[in-house]
Amino acid sequence: MFGNFIYFILALLIYSTYQPSEDPGLTAGESLLLFAALAMAFAALTRLAFKRIERRAELLPFGQLDQMFHSALLRCSIAAVAVFAVDVYGLGLPSFADDLPLLAGWPTLRALVFVALFVAHLALVWAFAFGAYRRIYGPGFDRREYLLSNLSFAAPVLIPWALMSTVLDLVQALPFPWAARLLATTEGQVAYHLVFLLAVAVAGPLLIKRFWRCTPLAPGPARDRIEALCRRAGVACADILAWPLFGGRMVTAAVMGLVSRFRYILVTPALLDLLEPEEVDAVVAHEIGHVKRRHLLFYLMFLTGYLLLSYVAFDVVLYLVIFIDPVWELVHRSGANQATVASVVFSAFILAVFLVYFRFVFGFFMRNFERQADGYVYTLFDSARPLVATFHKIALTSGQSADRPNWHHYSIRERIDHLARCELDRGWLRRHDRKVRRGIALYLAGMALVAAVGYQLNMGTVGSRLSEHLMRTVVERQLEKAPDNPALHALMGDLGFRRKDYALVQRSYERALALKPESPAVLNNLAWLYATCEDERFRDPPRALALAQAAARLQPAPHVLDTLAEAYFANGKYAEAVAVGSQALAAAAGDRSHYEAQLAKFKEALRRVSGV
Repeated sequence: MFGNFIYFILALLIYSTYQPSEDPGLTAGESLLLFAALAMAFAALTRLAFKRIERRAELLPFGQLDQMFHSALLRCSIAAVAVFAVDVYGLGLPSFADDLPLLAGWPTLRALVFVALFVAHLALVWAFAFGAYRRIYGPGFDRREYLLSNLSFAAPVLIPWALMSTVLDLVQALPFPWAARLLATTEGQVAYHLVFLLAVAVAGPLLIKRFWRCTPLAPGPARDRIEALCRRAGVACADILAWPLFGGRMVTAAVMGLVSRFRYILVTPALLDLLEPEEVDAVVAHEIGHVKRRHLLFYLMFLTGYLLLSYVAFDVVLYLVIFIDPVWELVHRSGANQATVASVVFSAFILAVFLVYFRFVFGFFMRNFERQADGYVYTLFDSARPLVATFHKIALTSGQSADRPNWHHYSIRERIDHLARCELDRGWLRRHDRKVRRGIALYLAGMALVAAVGYQLNMGTVGSRLSEHLMRTVVERQLEKAPDNPALHALMGDLGFRRKDYALVQRSYERALALKPESPAVLNNLAWLYATCEDERFRDPPRALALAQAAARLQPAPHVLDTLAEAYFANGKYAEAVAVGSQALAAAAGDRSHYEAQLAKFKEALRRVSGV
């Protein structure tokens, strides 16, 4: 079931990281035709995979069938993600959606259309899988319930994302430009995501229980025992819920909610029917252990850590892709669109970060938090034997091997063995607690390092230098494709000014003027170079004055008049410098200190030469 979380997050990442190409290469009709062919091929292969298992259901032992079914389900689900990626990146379907009036103005609505497309791919897998599932496990519920249970388990991913995106769309649509400007900044984006993540973590269970179709557990002995155990542990919750997962036939329980007002303990009807009262107590004690150990709060911290990691990782891959010249040279020679290649590389890197983080980092803590929650049983009871008996029953009724590995839980055998060691020596509980504390400390240290790297890349001197180098590299590559673009030459001159590469400034601005003589910004900047450059080899006062006069005729703005006054000053024409400097000061708005200092400098020079 947790695999569905991963698949939906991957689909959201695939869609959100896609950048349309200027030249999609396919028409809308061609893309739709290929999309239909790919969808039919995917459906046919998926149906064939599960039909093979159905045909062998009477011939093979249960354990082998179980392994075959889950392997086929995994392969087909991964194939659904891959097909969706081809739809987005290979066929460029999102770029054609921009031409539809209804979707163009609402990014969230457009995204929901593509999420629905991915849901359709997964629904095909579940629909074709149900026949084999029914032959192997005899679940006692129909295909519709199987589809709804799989889909509802993904709701905790889709609902927060949809709400967060909808709010962003509304902010853009409402007449509050300051809010849109704030959310356009890096700081605004980070703050918004953190606030929304906290709000969802606190109040999200209220929505999730509705999508999971949970209802209050009926009054009776089972509810009384659970409530009594919560009181004994000092854990408050809003309600005890019956969880109809897969028709209520899955033997499991859960807890959700950071605060007591929105905290719920969930139990499936099958769990209450199968287990003895003391075994139900042990399972509920396990869920209480998650609350007492603050695991839900740590999960929120790990999600925040992923946001930080992905934010920094994007900067890192941006610099790597731009600066690896052999890669760009290979792309250039191949004729592939560089923007498309960059988008694919970014997306692949972000997806890899996600998979590695959740599989190895998040998975490590999930497994060990589950083991900690198992150990909490000893806080409320003298023995964990009822919990061990529960694990044996789950393995027996599910038909799955107790040794089957799990990325977010230890296998049932490993959990039983750990509790067996704890029965003999409670010191194993303390050892495991130390292991978890060390893991959290190491994680926090790693996140602090990631935050430091992110700060340097975005706000520190390292980031400033890399950004300048990045921009220069991009402009150089664009100039290779458009050597007669005056705007690119002007931008290269601006970059040269920042690095004090005056030869580059002179060369770039002169080339820009040769291509477009009437450019006030270039005329002004080049005049400033010739009038004020600290390297006297590039001083040329007469040329500076001619350029500044031309710029002032085209755009008599305060900063342009200031350059003209400086050019008069450089040529020893102090009276003219004072006159034009006064005009610049009079026209200036906001901070006028620069213009005041300039005018004082010109007046002092005039006073010295006039002897006044």
